[in-house]
Amino acid sequence: MNNYNNILTSLKIKPVAENETAAIYFLGIGGIGMSALARYFNSIGVRVSGYDKTPTALTRQLTAEGINIHFEDSVELIDKAVQLVVYTPAVPVNHTELNFYQQHNYTVIKRSDVLQAITENSYNVCIAGTHGKTTTSTMVAHILTHSGFGCNAFLGGIAVNYDTNFWGSEKNVCVVEADEYDRSFLKLSPDVAIISSMDPDHLDIYGTAENMEQAFIDFSARIKPGGLLLSKFGLERGKELRGDQRLTYHLDNSNADVYATNITMSNGSYHFDVVKAKEGSAGNSILKNVVLNMGGLHNIENVLAAIGVAHHLQIDDNKITDAVAAFRGVKRRFEYIVKAEKLVYIDDYAHHPEELRALITGAKKLFANKKCVVVFQPHLFSRTKDLADGFAEVLDLADEIILLPIYPARELPMEGVSSDMIIERMHSESKMVLSKENLLKHLAQEKEAHVEEGFEGTLIITAGAGDIDTLIEPIKAIIEKK
Repeated sequence: MNNYNNILTSLKIKPVAENETAAIYFLGIGGIGMSALARYFNSIGVRVSGYDKTPTALTRQLTAEGINIHFEDSVELIDKAVQLVVYTPAVPVNHTELNFYQQHNYTVIKRSDVLQAITENSYNVCIAGTHGKTTTSTMVAHILTHSGFGCNAFLGGIAVNYDTNFWGSEKNVCVVEADEYDRSFLKLSPDVAIISSMDPDHLDIYGTAENMEQAFIDFSARIKPGGLLLSKFGLERGKELRGDQRLTYHLDNSNADVYATNITMSNGSYHFDVVKAKEGSAGNSILKNVVLNMGGLHNIENVLAAIGVAHHLQIDDNKITDAVAAFRGVKRRFEYIVKAEKLVYIDDYAHHPEELRALITGAKKLFANKKCVVVFQPHLFSRTKDLADGFAEVLDLADEIILLPIYPARELPMEGVSSDMIIERMHSESKMVLSKENLLKHLAQEKEAHVEEGFEGTLIITAGAGDIDTLIEPIKAIIEKK
């Protein structure tokens, strides 16, 4: 309760008396970032409730944890005795519940404002980047937890090791995924910051790539005096980034301060050594025999950044290597749904061309002898319009591509913008756009047509940030059907 009252005070809201029950309401509680905050407040004894558009596996988990959730936009169903209402930008401005709270003078704020208040008086490790931030954040939080260092984790994905996107600790250290959408990350104050990438995205918010890059530069300027910036080596405008202490990392470029060497692959796992410049002194240190049990060379790069943070916090080398070996990944981040000798099915959240490039190239290197079939659901009309050429180029890396219709999320349709916009720019001869229903029919027909071998010798990838995850189990059932 004291934590909650401290947050209320920092938001200029009257604290709750000892004999009162603190209450908070979430509009869009099923969102990955919102649900982490809901779990945080629930863990400190606050009465948490909320609304979301549709039930999901995540909302079912929240309900099981004691959080009251409904799925109808109705003032009759809301908690009116709350001190605070938190909403996500995905909630439309004409939402009945949102308008009720605003019109009746409740304190209604964005998720980023709450995260700012929570982290105001803590030591913060904040991970930013247009891609890579969820996996890297989870890796950092896992290493700190597994090693016994301890942290409070606010993540943008479900850590497989812990089956959650939030966990708490008595240690006053927060690991936070720093979201660039809506400039939310500019409300954070990192002691340590990671910037993994600054590729153009969210141009509906930023307008130009230059504006977006400037936001990352501004984020780096928020690092506390004496703090550390770990940034990907070779970033565009990387020299403009700030931070009293600065280190760069890269998969294998020895010009970076942290990089991997002696990389080998075995049964879908990577073995490598880590070379790291010693902070404040000449020479390098070497962390030998690191094992990462997840696919994708880009994930080696992500764990290099996490190891850089752990070294900065003076965590013992053996504890670091033990933690990395025990890391089981993030759901929907290079997640193996089926991993057999003759058939591999990987699901991933990738929704930006560079994320797809890392996903497809990484998977094809691991399973070079298999036909690569990619099912991709574009996310947002604006992103599809802005990055259609990039999507087409990257998807051409697959042997066969199936696109689903665009997932609109918070957007209304744009005239002339559809998945066909990507298909038309592709050179591959094996490409099509199918509805979700027709995709399942298509896969079932393919299975029937090749009943003897089925999908043997195939690498299937589903990717996207919309609701394509609802197809994972149906697709798995089709391809595994005897």
